[in-house]
Amino acid sequence: MATAASTPLEKQLARFQEIQVGGSKYLGRVSAGDREAIPLLIQVGKLIDQIFIRQYWSSNEALHTHILNQTPRDAKLELGLQLFKGPWGLDEERFIDSIKEHNHNGDVHKAIHIPHEPPRHANYYPDDIDKQEYLDWVSGLEGQEKINAESYYYVIKRDATTGKLYSVPYSEEYKEFLIPASQLLKQAADLVSDKSLSKFLKSRAEAFISNDYVDSDVDWLRISKESPLDVTCGPYENYADKLFSIRAAYEFYLHARDFESSDILAKFSSRLQDMEDQLPVDELYKAKGLQPPAIVTVNQLYSGGDVAVPMTAAYNLPNDEAPIKIAGSKLVIIKNVQEGKFEKVLRPIAQQVLEPEQLEKVEFEAFFQHVLMHEVAHSLGPHFLVRDKKTKVRSALQEYHSAMEEAKADIAGLYAVGLLLKDGTLAGGPNAESFYITFLASAFRSIRFGITEAHGLGQAIQFQYLREQGGFAYDPETNKFSVVMDKIEDAVKSLTARILILQGDGDKEKVKEFVDKYGIISPEVKQALSNLENLGVPVDVYPKYRILEDGTI
Repeated sequence: MATAASTPLEKQLARFQEIQVGGSKYLGRVSAGDREAIPLLIQVGKLIDQIFIRQYWSSNEALHTHILNQTPRDAKLELGLQLFKGPWGLDEERFIDSIKEHNHNGDVHKAIHIPHEPPRHANYYPDDIDKQEYLDWVSGLEGQEKINAESYYYVIKRDATTGKLYSVPYSEEYKEFLIPASQLLKQAADLVSDKSLSKFLKSRAEAFISNDYVDSDVDWLRISKESPLDVTCGPYENYADKLFSIRAAYEFYLHARDFESSDILAKFSSRLQDMEDQLPVDELYKAKGLQPPAIVTVNQLYSGGDVAVPMTAAYNLPNDEAPIKIAGSKLVIIKNVQEGKFEKVLRPIAQQVLEPEQLEKVEFEAFFQHVLMHEVAHSLGPHFLVRDKKTKVRSALQEYHSAMEEAKADIAGLYAVGLLLKDGTLAGGPNAESFYITFLASAFRSIRFGITEAHGLGQAIQFQYLREQGGFAYDPETNKFSVVMDKIEDAVKSLTARILILQGDGDKEKVKEFVDKYGIISPEVKQALSNLENLGVPVDVYPKYRILEDGTI
């Protein structure tokens, strides 16, 4: 039986709201062959899920087996494992203390002890690993042995007899899952309609066996934007390896391409240089010959593996420098997950923090189009210092760079939206009022996660500056916020210029002063955030896949 921990699972689950993901409405452009391939790809996703369960913690498989086979079934525990992929919740606090199995005499014959927090080494290294021991071991290796020991795609084991460390390729460690996954990918490759997707599925099938992922990563980057399906499948992120941030966790995403949003994105990208030229700064801070980033917009059908909540709404891959040098990287933006977060999290937030007369202007399309523009806007402005073209802004600003860059992308993106609204590029969609008011509501969602993280700090900076400039207002009688329409445009323009100049000048002390002044949470905002918690407004969402329930493919 499972022993409940001090942090109740009910409290953890209450922070998340279910959303329906997938279904036939996203499959209007897929072929008959694509439809036949989808169930095969979902089977791959389930195998990938099993790999990550093993990767996350050495006793994770045993824990899952026990919980999923106990009588009577415990729906809440099963949901907890589905959401978090292990026995630790959002704050890395365990919601199960221990597992004990009893024999027919009532004696404990098997017990699973659960650490208070996820092991820093996950299940990539021996449980008794010492960080210095690993470093000393690696320093004594040469040639291919050293390369393997420091690879994304090898686990580290300890010889039971000698006690010495050695490395094992993923292709061997997870072969019971990777061999059938490889076969399924090959079958799906013969069915899908797009040749570039087929090429990726075949090369990824080979990578599962060879443990060499470079060529298939390049093939993933070169999947055609015309492919009606999009698949991400393999070892990528290294967040679970808290010891060295080296080992890659397996993840799986099956998406349907969103062609309508892709058309909007193409409009933004085609105007990139024009938007750069119209930035409200001196020519010194502007670049020429800008190339739009590789971005695709999709709707999720299924996911597995390293996909614990909060739900991923966008990802930029690969992380391996080898394929990046050959073919760059690609950002995938997941529209239906963004929409789920908007309806279940952002809209309830707006209802609590905004003046009632502005609520009707909170629109998903305004939110999502700004998300798209945010990603495009990362290309805007100076990336090297204006007086030292060899020094990157990132290097000059150091620990302040990430927050300033996120703030830049947000506010310059909002400024650029204003330009495109005025020249008619975005005619027929949300108006300026909707963009500004939705942006205000969205700020609370980001700040809610705290200001130690780049997005939250960047939003806090923007919020405080725009409020100081009169673009945002607070009514102490109603405890509500609002956009001041006759001031917000100038405030956005002013902040855009301020951030771009700070980045281009690269004066870290001035940036520090700016961040210290504006990167705060005011008492009014703190109270609003506290009210959201007290009212039980969800923090994020989790998926219920329609494709599994009704067989809709």
